Amino acid sequence: MSELLKDKVALVTGANGGLGTAVTRALLDAGATVVGLAPKIQQTDFAHARFAALPAEIKDLNSAKAAVAEALARFDRIDVLAHLVGGFAGGTSVAETDDATFQKMFEMNVTAAFHVLRAVIPPMRKAGGGRIIAIGSRAAEDPGPGVGAYSASKAALVSLVRTVARENKDAGLTANVLLPGTMDTPANRKAMPGEDFGKWVKTESVASLIVWLAGPEGKDVNGAVIPVYGAGL
Repeated sequence: MSELLKDKVALVTGANGGLGTAVTRALLDAGATVVGLAPKIQQTDFAHARFAALPAEIKDLNSAKAAVAEALARFDRIDVLAHLVGGFAGGTSVAETDDATFQKMFEMNVTAAFHVLRAVIPPMRKAGGGRIIAIGSRAAEDPGPGVGAYSASKAALVSLVRTVARENKDAGLTANVLLPGTMDTPANRKAMPGEDFGKWVKTESVASLIVWLAGPEGKDVNGAVIPVYGAGL
């Protein structure tokens, strides 16, 4: 086991999802205590003494503050926020996209992050530092046809995170966003069974990058938008 993140506390949103499972395990392996937040997460999802399940859903600022407050009450600090929650919808042109789909993409990919950021930044600033890593998408900078609402929401997330980086650099807080291509998750394999999975981004690769950004050597990386496109770029 690595001691890279020994004595650090990481809050992971979407901790039991396709990417979240890999990220949670990587943070635990690096020595961190992990508070895993997800609507249906259970303590038994990760058999580890330094894992704490936090069943919750980020619906608004109050629910985000309540989750952060619970994590702080249990561990007295949050050193790392890995915000992995998001959603995808596609298949229609911008002209054919309905209001509900557009709004849903922004709620899942931007608004949830907005709530969590507002909840976690004040205690991080008070503590004198912290690391924020959010998951965007290649579509944020390389949009394709049929995913206009998704691409726009992920582009907005990039702008939000970069703004956080600039606003909080005085407090020793860094904020970066990763832009993975298609990730090799069970859900994506089921949705796209005919694709070449070997070209997809491995969740373990993204998890390793998150651990590095959260560690000592990541302190000088702030406001970065990091492409993780995989072999299929």
